[in-house]
Amino acid sequence: MSADRSYWLVKSEPDAFSWDEQVINDIEPWTGVRNHQAKKNLATMKQGDLAFFYHSNVGREIVGIVEIAREAYPDPTADNGAWVCVDMKAVAPMPRSVTLAEIKASPELSELALVRQSRLSVVPVSADHWEILCRMGGMDTKE
Repeated sequence: MSADRSYWLVKSEPDAFSWDEQVINDIEPWTGVRNHQAKKNLATMKQGDLAFFYHSNVGREIVGIVEIAREAYPDPTADNGAWVCVDMKAVAPMPRSVTLAEIKASPELSELALVRQSRLSVVPVSADHWEILCRMGGMDTKE
């Protein structure tokens, strides 16, 4: 883990855009965010930051890791310039998906934004929570 890197969790409904599609596309603009707090989180992301790719609605699980490949720019899917997107690059699948039920059952993750702000589609993840979730999913956190 890098001290100058931030960590995030981004949600996508797999029937709209799945992890498999992210992998096939490699780099994909993360468009369509229409919540002001989520927009602020997107605007805060820096190139090189990492994010968990979370399947919402169907599955409700962390399935992969993406890297921020391009920082915030105007979302081309928005009717006006008030919204932003970032480009995400597929990094790796989680060796084992981490379900929302497992996350909620872990007392050390009770303050995770995914648990506290469950409707928000883009949330920060602390370095400690990142390491815990990677370990739960069988992902090596050593860089």
